[in-house]
Amino acid sequence: MTPRSASPAAEPKAMSGHAKSSTYAGMLRNFEAAADLLELSPDLRKILSTTQNELVVHFPVRMDDGKIEVFTGYRVQHNNIRGPYKGGLRFHPQVDIDEVRSLAAWMTWKTAIADIPFGGAKGGIQMDPGKFSRGELERITRRFTFALGNTIGPEYDIPAPDVNTGPQIMAWIQDTFQQTMPPSMRQNCVGVVTGKPLEVGGSQGRDKATGLGVVHCIRMWAEDRKFPLKGATCAVQGFGNVGSWAARLLKPYGVKLVAVEDVAGALADPKGIDPDDLAAHVKKEGSIKGYPRAKAVERSAVMEAEVDVLVPAALENQITGETAPRLRCRLVAEGANGPTTFEGDRILLERGIDLLPDVLCNAGGVVVSYFEWLQNKRAESWEVEEVDAKLERKMVRAYGRVREAAAKYKTGWRTAAYIVALDALQKVYEEHGIFP
Repeated sequence: MTPRSASPAAEPKAMSGHAKSSTYAGMLRNFEAAADLLELSPDLRKILSTTQNELVVHFPVRMDDGKIEVFTGYRVQHNNIRGPYKGGLRFHPQVDIDEVRSLAAWMTWKTAIADIPFGGAKGGIQMDPGKFSRGELERITRRFTFALGNTIGPEYDIPAPDVNTGPQIMAWIQDTFQQTMPPSMRQNCVGVVTGKPLEVGGSQGRDKATGLGVVHCIRMWAEDRKFPLKGATCAVQGFGNVGSWAARLLKPYGVKLVAVEDVAGALADPKGIDPDDLAAHVKKEGSIKGYPRAKAVERSAVMEAEVDVLVPAALENQITGETAPRLRCRLVAEGANGPTTFEGDRILLERGIDLLPDVLCNAGGVVVSYFEWLQNKRAESWEVEEVDAKLERKMVRAYGRVREAAAKYKTGWRTAAYIVALDALQKVYEEHGIFP
Protein backbone atom coordinates (compact mmCIF):
# COMPACT_ATOMS: atom_id res chain seq x y z
CA MET A 1 0.00 0.00 0.00
CA THR A 2 1.17 3.55 -0.70
CA PRO A 3 2.12 5.73 2.28
CA ARG A 4 -0.77 7.77 3.69
CA SER A 5 -1.61 9.57 6.87
CA ALA A 6 -4.58 10.78 8.79
CA SER A 7 -5.62 14.39 8.25
CA PRO A 8 -4.27 16.94 10.74
CA ALA A 9 -6.43 18.02 13.62
CA ALA A 10 -8.82 20.91 13.15
CA GLU A 11 -8.40 23.59 15.82
CA PRO A 12 -11.51 23.98 17.99
CA LYS A 13 -13.19 27.39 17.67
CA ALA A 14 -15.24 29.44 20.10
CA MET A 15 -18.98 29.04 19.69
CA SER A 16 -19.73 32.75 19.53
CA GLY A 17 -18.66 35.25 16.90
CA HIS A 18 -17.53 33.03 14.00
CA ALA A 19 -15.35 35.49 12.10
CA LYS A 20 -15.25 33.61 8.83
CA SER A 21 -18.03 32.14 6.75
CA SER A 22 -18.83 28.65 7.97
CA THR A 23 -21.49 25.97 7.80
CA TYR A 24 -22.31 26.62 11.45
CA ALA A 25 -22.63 30.36 10.85
CA GLY A 26 -25.08 29.66 8.03
CA MET A 27 -27.12 27.40 10.28
CA LEU A 28 -27.24 30.13 12.93
CA ARG A 29 -28.59 32.63 10.39
CA ASN A 30 -31.47 30.27 9.65
CA PHE A 31 -31.93 29.74 13.39
CA GLU A 32 -32.12 33.48 14.07
CA ALA A 33 -34.62 34.04 11.23
CA ALA A 34 -36.95 31.44 12.73
CA ALA A 35 -36.37 32.64 16.30
CA ASP A 36 -37.30 36.19 15.29
CA LEU A 37 -40.63 35.11 13.77
CA LEU A 38 -41.38 32.84 16.73
CA GLU A 39 -40.30 35.62 19.15
CA LEU A 40 -38.11 33.12 20.97
CA SER A 41 -36.83 34.43 24.29
CA PRO A 42 -33.24 35.69 24.51
CA ASP A 43 -32.50 33.04 27.15
CA LEU A 44 -33.54 30.16 24.89
CA ARG A 45 -31.64 31.68 21.98
CA LYS A 46 -28.49 31.51 24.10
CA ILE A 47 -29.12 27.89 25.03
CA LEU A 48 -30.11 26.60 21.59
CA SER A 49 -27.42 28.48 19.64
CA THR A 50 -24.73 26.76 21.70
CA THR A 51 -23.68 23.12 21.83
CA GLN A 52 -23.80 21.35 25.19
CA ASN A 53 -20.70 19.17 24.85
CA GLU A 54 -17.84 18.91 22.36
CA LEU A 55 -15.31 16.09 22.34
CA VAL A 56 -12.17 16.06 20.18
CA VAL A 57 -10.05 12.91 20.46
CA HIS A 58 -6.67 12.05 18.97
CA PHE A 59 -6.00 8.33 18.97
CA PRO A 60 -3.27 6.06 17.59
CA VAL A 61 -3.91 3.04 15.37
CA ARG A 62 -1.42 0.50 14.03
CA MET A 63 -1.57 0.14 10.24
CA ASP A 64 -1.08 -3.04 8.21
CA ASP A 65 2.57 -2.14 7.60
CA GLY A 66 3.20 -1.93 11.36
CA LYS A 67 3.43 1.88 11.48
CA ILE A 68 1.31 4.02 13.80
CA GLU A 69 -1.03 6.72 12.50
CA VAL A 70 -2.79 9.23 14.74
CA PHE A 71 -6.37 10.14 13.84
CA THR A 72 -8.64 12.97 14.93
CA GLY A 73 -12.24 12.20 15.82
CA TYR A 74 -15.15 14.34 16.97
CA ARG A 75 -18.43 14.01 18.83
CA VAL A 76 -20.56 17.11 19.34
CA GLN A 77 -23.68 16.89 21.50
CA HIS A 78 -25.93 19.83 20.73
CA ASN A 79 -29.03 19.34 22.88
CA ASN A 80 -30.78 16.55 24.80
CA ILE A 81 -33.76 18.27 26.41
CA ARG A 82 -36.16 16.00 24.47
CA GLY A 83 -34.25 12.75 24.84
CA PRO A 84 -30.86 11.05 24.28
CA TYR A 85 -28.46 12.69 21.85
CA LYS A 86 -28.85 11.16 18.38
CA GLY A 87 -26.81 11.54 15.23
CA GLY A 88 -24.53 9.90 12.73
CA LEU A 89 -20.80 9.38 12.40
CA ARG A 90 -19.05 10.19 9.14
CA PHE A 91 -15.58 9.25 7.92
CA HIS A 92 -14.45 11.97 5.52
CA PRO A 93 -11.40 14.22 4.95
CA GLN A 94 -13.53 17.37 5.33
CA VAL A 95 -14.79 16.50 8.81
CA ASP A 96 -13.96 19.32 11.24
CA ILE A 97 -15.45 20.83 14.38
CA ASP A 98 -17.42 23.51 12.51
CA GLU A 99 -19.10 20.97 10.23
CA VAL A 100 -19.89 18.62 13.11
CA ARG A 101 -21.43 21.44 15.17
CA SER A 102 -23.77 22.24 12.28
CA LEU A 103 -24.74 18.62 11.77
CA ALA A 104 -25.41 18.18 15.49
CA ALA A 105 -27.71 21.22 15.58
CA TRP A 106 -29.57 20.03 12.48
CA MET A 107 -30.19 16.74 14.26
CA THR A 108 -31.78 18.59 17.19
CA TRP A 109 -34.15 20.39 14.80
CA LYS A 110 -34.82 17.21 12.82
CA THR A 111 -35.81 15.03 15.77
CA ALA A 112 -38.08 17.79 17.09
CA ILE A 113 -39.79 18.24 13.71
CA ALA A 114 -40.32 14.48 13.39
CA ASP A 115 -41.60 14.42 16.99
CA ILE A 116 -39.37 11.62 18.22
CA PRO A 117 -37.88 11.67 21.76
CA PHE A 118 -34.27 12.34 20.83
CA GLY A 119 -31.92 15.29 20.87
CA GLY A 120 -29.14 16.08 18.41
CA ALA A 121 -25.50 15.04 18.08
CA LYS A 122 -23.01 14.28 15.33
CA GLY A 123 -19.46 13.02 14.98
CA GLY A 124 -16.85 11.60 12.73
CA ILE A 125 -13.22 10.99 11.91
CA GLN A 126 -11.13 13.22 9.67
CA MET A 127 -9.96 10.65 7.12
CA ASP A 128 -10.45 9.19 3.65
CA PRO A 129 -11.68 5.62 4.28
CA GLY A 130 -10.89 4.62 0.70
CA LYS A 131 -7.19 4.71 1.54
CA PHE A 132 -7.39 2.05 4.22
CA SER A 133 -7.85 -1.70 4.23
CA ARG A 134 -10.84 -3.39 5.85
CA GLY A 135 -8.67 -4.46 8.77
CA GLU A 136 -7.38 -0.93 9.25
CA LEU A 137 -10.91 0.48 9.12
CA GLU A 138 -11.99 -1.96 11.80
CA ARG A 139 -9.10 -1.01 14.06
CA ILE A 140 -9.71 2.72 13.46
CA THR A 141 -13.42 2.32 14.24
CA ARG A 142 -12.86 0.26 17.38
CA ARG A 143 -10.14 2.58 18.69
CA PHE A 144 -12.37 5.62 18.07
CA THR A 145 -15.20 3.92 19.95
CA PHE A 146 -12.89 3.21 22.87
CA ALA A 147 -11.73 6.85 22.83
CA LEU A 148 -15.35 8.04 23.01
CA GLY A 149 -15.88 5.84 26.06
CA ASN A 150 -18.97 6.60 28.11
CA THR A 151 -19.75 9.75 26.13
CA ILE A 152 -22.00 7.46 24.07
CA GLY A 153 -24.54 4.90 25.30
CA PRO A 154 -28.03 3.57 24.53
CA GLU A 155 -29.70 5.95 26.97
CA TYR A 156 -27.34 8.88 26.49
CA ASP A 157 -25.94 9.30 22.95
CA ILE A 158 -26.73 6.94 20.09
CA PRO A 159 -24.58 7.14 16.91
CA ALA A 160 -25.74 5.97 13.47
CA PRO A 161 -24.34 5.71 9.92
CA ASP A 162 -23.58 8.79 7.84
CA VAL A 163 -21.21 9.60 4.97
CA ASN A 164 -18.82 6.68 4.29
CA THR A 165 -20.11 4.63 7.21
CA GLY A 166 -22.72 1.88 7.24
CA PRO A 167 -24.00 -1.23 9.01
CA GLN A 168 -20.56 -2.86 9.31
CA ILE A 169 -19.06 0.19 11.01
CA MET A 170 -22.02 0.25 13.39
CA ALA A 171 -21.54 -3.44 14.22
CA TRP A 172 -17.89 -2.80 15.14
CA ILE A 173 -18.90 0.13 17.35
CA GLN A 174 -21.62 -1.91 19.02
CA ASP A 175 -19.30 -4.83 19.75
CA THR A 176 -16.49 -2.62 21.03
CA PHE A 177 -18.82 -0.70 23.32
CA GLN A 178 -20.36 -3.91 24.66
CA GLN A 179 -16.92 -5.34 25.43
CA THR A 180 -16.20 -2.34 27.68
CA MET A 181 -19.31 -3.13 29.76
CA PRO A 182 -19.59 -5.69 32.58
CA PRO A 183 -20.82 -9.03 31.14
CA SER A 184 -24.19 -8.71 32.89
CA MET A 185 -24.86 -5.37 31.14
CA ARG A 186 -23.78 -6.16 27.58
CA GLN A 187 -27.18 -7.25 26.27
CA ASN A 188 -28.64 -3.98 27.58
CA CYS A 189 -26.32 -2.11 25.21
CA VAL A 190 -27.53 -3.52 21.87
CA GLY A 191 -29.09 -0.12 21.10
CA VAL A 192 -25.88 1.87 21.55
CA VAL A 193 -25.98 2.45 17.78
CA THR A 194 -28.67 2.24 15.10
CA GLY A 195 -28.32 1.36 11.44
CA LYS A 196 -26.82 -1.99 12.44
CA PRO A 197 -27.00 -5.22 10.42
CA LEU A 198 -30.21 -7.17 11.04
CA GLU A 199 -28.20 -10.01 12.60
CA VAL A 200 -27.07 -7.83 15.52
CA GLY A 201 -30.28 -5.94 16.21
CA GLY A 202 -30.84 -3.78 13.16
CA SER A 203 -34.27 -2.88 11.83
CA GLN A 204 -36.05 -3.92 8.69
CA GLY A 205 -36.40 -0.93 6.37
CA ARG A 206 -33.52 1.09 7.86
CA ASP A 207 -31.40 0.97 4.70
CA LYS A 208 -34.04 2.68 2.56
CA ALA A 209 -35.54 4.87 5.30
CA THR A 210 -33.93 8.22 4.45
CA GLY A 211 -34.63 7.83 0.74
CA LEU A 212 -38.19 6.74 1.47
CA GLY A 213 -38.73 9.80 3.67
CA VAL A 214 -37.53 12.01 0.80
CA VAL A 215 -40.02 10.32 -1.53
CA HIS A 216 -42.90 10.76 0.94
CA CYS A 217 -42.14 14.50 1.07
CA ILE A 218 -41.97 14.78 -2.73
CA ARG A 219 -45.25 12.90 -3.02
CA MET A 220 -46.99 15.19 -0.53
CA TRP A 221 -45.57 18.27 -2.26
CA ALA A 222 -46.95 16.99 -5.57
CA GLU A 223 -50.36 16.34 -4.02
CA ASP A 224 -50.46 19.87 -2.55
CA ARG A 225 -49.70 21.40 -5.94
CA LYS A 226 -51.79 18.94 -7.93
CA PHE A 227 -48.64 18.14 -9.86
CA PRO A 228 -48.66 14.72 -11.57
CA LEU A 229 -45.54 12.71 -10.75
CA LYS A 230 -46.14 10.29 -13.59
CA GLY A 231 -43.89 11.46 -16.40
CA ALA A 232 -41.98 13.90 -14.16
CA THR A 233 -38.19 14.07 -14.31
CA CYS A 234 -35.56 14.16 -11.58
CA ALA A 235 -31.82 14.62 -11.15
CA VAL A 236 -29.91 13.17 -8.21
CA GLN A 237 -26.63 14.56 -6.94
CA GLY A 238 -25.03 11.79 -4.91
CA PHE A 239 -25.96 8.19 -5.70
CA GLY A 240 -25.09 6.74 -2.32
CA ASN A 241 -27.58 5.20 0.06
CA VAL A 242 -29.96 8.19 0.15
CA GLY A 243 -29.79 9.23 -3.49
CA SER A 244 -30.03 5.73 -4.91
CA TRP A 245 -33.02 4.78 -2.75
CA ALA A 246 -34.78 8.06 -3.52
CA ALA A 247 -34.38 7.46 -7.27
CA ARG A 248 -35.45 3.82 -7.01
CA LEU A 249 -38.50 4.59 -4.86
CA LEU A 250 -39.59 7.43 -7.16
CA LYS A 251 -39.60 5.00 -10.09
CA PRO A 252 -42.97 3.34 -9.22
CA TYR A 253 -44.56 6.81 -9.25
CA GLY A 254 -43.46 7.23 -12.86
CA VAL A 255 -40.65 9.70 -12.13
CA LYS A 256 -37.82 9.43 -14.64
CA LEU A 257 -34.18 9.78 -13.56
CA VAL A 258 -32.41 11.78 -16.29
CA ALA A 259 -29.17 12.91 -14.60
CA VAL A 260 -27.10 11.53 -11.74
CA GLU A 261 -23.75 12.20 -10.09
CA ASP A 262 -21.52 10.51 -7.55
CA VAL A 263 -17.92 10.85 -6.40
CA ALA A 264 -16.62 9.19 -9.60
CA GLY A 265 -18.47 11.24 -12.21
CA ALA A 266 -21.82 12.15 -13.74
CA LEU A 267 -24.28 10.60 -16.20
CA ALA A 268 -27.27 11.84 -18.17
CA ASP A 269 -29.89 10.48 -20.54
CA PRO A 270 -33.03 12.47 -21.45
CA LYS A 271 -34.81 9.18 -22.16
CA GLY A 272 -34.23 8.06 -18.60
CA ILE A 273 -31.79 5.99 -16.55
CA ASP A 274 -33.10 2.90 -14.79
CA PRO A 275 -32.12 3.53 -11.12
CA ASP A 276 -32.42 -0.16 -10.22
CA ASP A 277 -30.06 -1.14 -13.02
CA LEU A 278 -27.68 1.66 -12.08
CA ALA A 279 -27.76 0.59 -8.41
CA ALA A 280 -26.83 -2.95 -9.46
CA HIS A 281 -23.89 -1.53 -11.45
CA VAL A 282 -22.75 0.52 -8.43
CA LYS A 283 -22.98 -2.51 -6.15
CA LYS A 284 -20.71 -4.45 -8.53
CA GLU A 285 -18.29 -1.70 -9.60
CA GLY A 286 -18.32 0.67 -6.61
CA SER A 287 -19.51 3.78 -8.47
CA ILE A 288 -21.55 4.95 -11.46
CA LYS A 289 -18.37 5.21 -13.55
CA GLY A 290 -18.46 3.00 -16.61
CA TYR A 291 -22.23 2.54 -16.64
CA PRO A 292 -22.91 1.64 -20.29
CA ARG A 293 -26.53 2.81 -20.67
CA ALA A 294 -26.05 6.54 -20.11
CA LYS A 295 -23.72 9.24 -21.35
CA ALA A 296 -20.90 10.60 -19.19
CA VAL A 297 -21.30 14.37 -18.72
CA GLU A 298 -19.75 17.22 -16.77
CA ARG A 299 -20.71 17.34 -13.11
CA SER A 300 -22.35 20.74 -13.52
CA ALA A 301 -24.85 19.19 -15.95
CA VAL A 302 -26.56 17.35 -13.09
CA MET A 303 -27.22 20.37 -10.88
CA GLU A 304 -28.19 22.44 -13.91
CA ALA A 305 -30.39 19.80 -15.56
CA GLU A 306 -33.85 20.95 -16.63
CA VAL A 307 -35.94 18.70 -14.41
CA ASP A 308 -38.99 18.83 -12.19
CA VAL A 309 -37.19 17.60 -9.04
CA LEU A 310 -33.57 17.98 -7.98
CA VAL A 311 -32.43 15.77 -5.10
CA PRO A 312 -29.09 16.93 -3.66
CA ALA A 313 -27.97 13.89 -1.68
CA ALA A 314 -24.21 14.41 -1.31
CA LEU A 315 -22.48 16.89 1.01
CA GLU A 316 -23.09 20.39 2.36
CA ASN A 317 -22.89 23.71 0.52
CA GLN A 318 -23.74 22.54 -3.01
CA ILE A 319 -26.47 25.08 -3.82
CA THR A 320 -24.81 28.43 -3.18
CA GLY A 321 -25.04 32.05 -4.25
CA GLU A 322 -23.08 31.02 -7.34
CA THR A 323 -24.87 27.79 -8.29
CA ALA A 324 -28.49 28.60 -7.27
CA PRO A 325 -29.08 30.97 -10.24
CA ARG A 326 -28.21 28.11 -12.62
CA LEU A 327 -30.74 25.59 -11.29
CA ARG A 328 -33.57 24.67 -13.68
CA CYS A 329 -35.93 22.69 -11.49
CA ARG A 330 -39.33 23.19 -9.88
CA LEU A 331 -38.43 21.58 -6.55
CA VAL A 332 -35.29 20.99 -4.51
CA ALA A 333 -35.79 18.01 -2.16
CA GLU A 334 -32.80 17.94 0.18
CA GLY A 335 -31.63 14.39 0.77
CA ALA A 336 -28.28 15.57 2.16
CA ASN A 337 -27.67 17.63 5.28
CA GLY A 338 -27.07 21.31 4.58
CA PRO A 339 -26.77 21.18 0.76
CA THR A 340 -28.06 24.75 0.41
CA THR A 341 -26.34 27.81 1.88
CA PHE A 342 -28.16 30.80 3.33
CA GLU A 343 -27.48 32.76 0.14
CA GLY A 344 -28.62 29.84 -2.01
CA ASP A 345 -31.87 29.67 -0.04
CA ARG A 346 -32.58 33.33 -0.67
CA ILE A 347 -32.03 32.94 -4.41
CA LEU A 348 -34.27 29.86 -4.65
CA LEU A 349 -37.02 31.76 -2.83
CA GLU A 350 -36.65 34.75 -5.15
CA ARG A 351 -36.78 32.49 -8.21
CA GLY A 352 -39.89 30.68 -7.01
CA ILE A 353 -38.20 27.28 -6.76
CA ASP A 354 -39.87 25.21 -4.05
CA LEU A 355 -37.72 23.72 -1.31
CA LEU A 356 -38.19 20.75 0.99
CA PRO A 357 -35.52 21.42 3.67
CA ASP A 358 -33.17 18.74 4.95
CA VAL A 359 -34.43 18.85 8.55
CA LEU A 360 -37.81 17.69 7.23
CA CYS A 361 -37.06 15.93 3.95
CA ASN A 362 -34.32 13.53 5.09
CA ALA A 363 -35.75 12.80 8.54
CA GLY A 364 -36.80 9.28 7.52
CA GLY A 365 -33.46 7.86 8.60
CA VAL A 366 -33.61 9.09 12.18
CA VAL A 367 -37.29 8.11 12.43
CA VAL A 368 -36.49 4.49 11.60
CA SER A 369 -33.42 4.69 13.83
CA TYR A 370 -35.86 5.52 16.61
CA PHE A 371 -37.91 2.47 15.65
CA GLU A 372 -34.75 0.34 15.74
CA TRP A 373 -33.88 1.69 19.19
CA LEU A 374 -37.39 0.86 20.41
CA GLN A 375 -37.14 -2.67 19.04
CA ASN A 376 -33.82 -3.14 20.85
CA LYS A 377 -35.26 -1.87 24.14
CA ARG A 378 -38.25 -4.20 23.83
CA ALA A 379 -36.31 -7.18 22.40
CA GLU A 380 -38.66 -7.11 19.41
CA SER A 381 -38.31 -7.38 15.63
CA TRP A 382 -40.89 -5.62 13.45
CA GLU A 383 -41.84 -6.60 9.92
CA VAL A 384 -40.83 -4.17 7.18
CA GLU A 385 -44.48 -3.37 6.41
CA GLU A 386 -44.97 -2.16 9.99
CA VAL A 387 -41.81 -0.06 9.88
CA ASP A 388 -42.77 1.49 6.53
CA ALA A 389 -46.31 2.30 7.70
CA LYS A 390 -45.09 3.92 10.92
CA LEU A 391 -42.50 5.92 8.96
CA GLU A 392 -45.11 7.22 6.53
CA ARG A 393 -47.33 8.40 9.39
CA LYS A 394 -44.43 10.25 11.01
CA MET A 395 -43.40 11.92 7.74
CA VAL A 396 -46.97 12.94 6.86
CA ARG A 397 -47.43 14.58 10.26
CA ALA A 398 -44.05 16.33 10.13
CA TYR A 399 -44.76 17.62 6.61
CA GLY A 400 -48.14 18.90 7.77
CA ARG A 401 -46.63 20.76 10.72
CA VAL A 402 -44.10 22.53 8.51
CA ARG A 403 -46.74 23.37 5.89
CA GLU A 404 -48.94 24.92 8.59
CA ALA A 405 -46.03 26.96 9.99
CA ALA A 406 -45.12 28.23 6.52
CA ALA A 407 -48.69 29.43 6.01
CA LYS A 408 -49.08 30.89 9.51
CA TYR A 409 -45.83 32.83 9.50
CA LYS A 410 -45.84 33.57 5.74
CA THR A 411 -42.28 32.34 5.34
CA GLY A 412 -40.22 29.84 3.38
CA TRP A 413 -40.21 26.17 4.26
CA ARG A 414 -36.76 26.10 5.83
CA THR A 415 -37.62 28.87 8.24
CA ALA A 416 -40.98 27.18 8.86
CA ALA A 417 -39.26 23.89 9.68
CA TYR A 418 -36.96 25.64 12.17
CA ILE A 419 -40.01 27.31 13.74
CA VAL A 420 -41.64 23.91 14.25
CA ALA A 421 -38.48 22.61 15.92
CA LEU A 422 -37.90 25.67 18.11
CA ASP A 423 -41.52 25.74 19.22
CA ALA A 424 -41.33 22.08 20.29
CA LEU A 425 -38.09 22.69 22.20
CA GLN A 426 -39.41 25.88 23.77
CA LYS A 427 -42.40 24.04 25.22
CA VAL A 428 -40.17 21.48 26.93
CA TYR A 429 -37.98 24.20 28.43
CA GLU A 430 -41.09 26.03 29.66
CA GLU A 431 -42.18 22.88 31.52
CA HIS A 432 -38.76 21.87 32.85
CA GLY A 433 -37.33 25.25 33.67
CA ILE A 434 -33.57 25.73 34.00
CA PHE A 435 -31.62 23.89 36.74
CA PRO A 436 -30.89 24.96 39.44
